[in-house]
Order: sequence, then structure tokens, then C-alpha cells
Amino acid sequence: MLGAACLTSLAAMRAGAGLVTAAVPKSLNLTLQKKISYVVMTFPVAQTRAMTFSFLAATDILKHIKKFNVVAIGPGLSLDPSTVKFVRRLVLECPVPMVVDADALNAMAGHTDILLKAKGPRILTPHPGEMARLTGACVAADLVSARKRAALKYARKWRSIIVLKGHRTVVASPDGKIYINMTGNAGMATAGCGDVLTGMIAAFLAQGLLPFEAAKWGVYLHGKAGDKIVQQTKISMIATDILSYFKEHKLAMAGKDRHV
Repeated sequence: MLGAACLTSLAAMRAGAGLVTAAVPKSLNLTLQKKISYVVMTFPVAQTRAMTFSFLAATDILKHIKKFNVVAIGPGLSLDPSTVKFVRRLVLECPVPMVVDADALNAMAGHTDILLKAKGPRILTPHPGEMARLTGACVAADLVSARKRAALKYARKWRSIIVLKGHRTVVASPDGKIYINMTGNAGMATAGCGDVLTGMIAAFLAQGLLPFEAAKWGVYLHGKAGDKIVQQTKISMIATDILSYFKEHKLAMAGKDRHV
């Protein structure tokens, strides 16, 4: 789903990343170049017959990883078996901070032990359904009623920052820090808003914020933009409205020299 990659990439740019590169299965490279903004570079990598990321794409990316400060993975990936292996290898071996979202979270279900061996900081951004699949022990309804406790438990267990999305998004760290976000609204429960949040958090990481702070500011500013937009429209709000709000109100943190 190339639209998801576009939203994440553009959100990273709008949130202050100086340079963004979108990895893409090689046969889709020209399509993505036409679809995405001129300010985002593309990086064609190995693909499966279904035109998804191949396990071999991990080698392509890791060869060039020193060029990047942060990696965001997940939006639009699919759950092709080879793609799932690609995700698990990158989550394990990537030495730079990583934001893990969407299908990358689903690929980690049953393999969260990888997080304990990961070579760099990891921020996981699940909604309750994804969190239920990751834990294997909870249903989404249970997580909604015990969001703070669940986020903190698994942040400690997986030694990762957890961003448990939804009404009053919870950000938890392995050392016990908790942030309850008070911005955001129901109008943001629309396709692509989560992809925008992933790009924002990645950009804040790239600008030097610690993982917990990057996640906290990401969800706060993401929700703040949504709250301003909802004053004009709720039913018709779409993810690109958030990007437009960044352009008009300059919500980026600081800096323009980091590569996502």
C-alpha cells in the first residue's frame, strides 16, 4: 500500500526530518516516485513475486544503514511470508532507533523475544487490536479497560517504548515512565492517521530526542493538530489534513539535518 508509505514519509518531512528515503519493492519504484512528493527520495529493494518486500531486502537496507539516523517500518507492508521474515530481521539487526508500526507489529506476533536482542532502541505503536496480537494473552477489549497497566507491563517485558494508541493514548517506557496524552479526537480514527504519527515520531527521534520524548511529543502534536482541524470538520477529516496543518502552523521540533 504505497499511500501509507507516502503519508509516513511526508509526515517525517513536515515534522522536521531533513531528508527522508522511502524503501520500496523495486518494480514499484517508479510508481512511488510519481505518487510521492519530490522532496522524498526512493530506494528500490529486492521483492517477492507478489511485489512485496523480500527477505533479501533486509540485506539491501542494512548495507546502507549508516546513512540513516532512524528507521520507520510497517505502514503498507503486507504479511507475505518473506516480508514477515524481512521485518523480523530488520527489527533484530538494525543498529539505529526504529519505529515499528502496522504490519511490522503483526509480523512480530509470537516473536517478541526478538525485541530483547535488538541492536537499537525500538518504539512500538500498536492500536489495541495489534497489541492483542502481539501479547497473545489479551483481547482488545481488555486492553482498552487497562491501557496504562498493559502499556507499562509490556514496555518492561520487551524493553521497548510502547505507544498504545486510542482515546487517551498511553506512552510507556521500560524504566517506568508513563505519559497519558490528552489531545486528539474521534475524527482522527480514519485511514492514514496512524501512518502520519509514525512519521512524526521518527522525525523527532532523528532530531535527537530520546525515544520516550520523541513518542510523547509525537502523540501530543499529532493530537493537537487533529483538535484544531476538528473545529472545522470532523466527519470529513482525512490524514493529509494533519500534514497541511503542519505546513501552516510549523509544529516541527527543531533542526533539519537528520535522515529518516
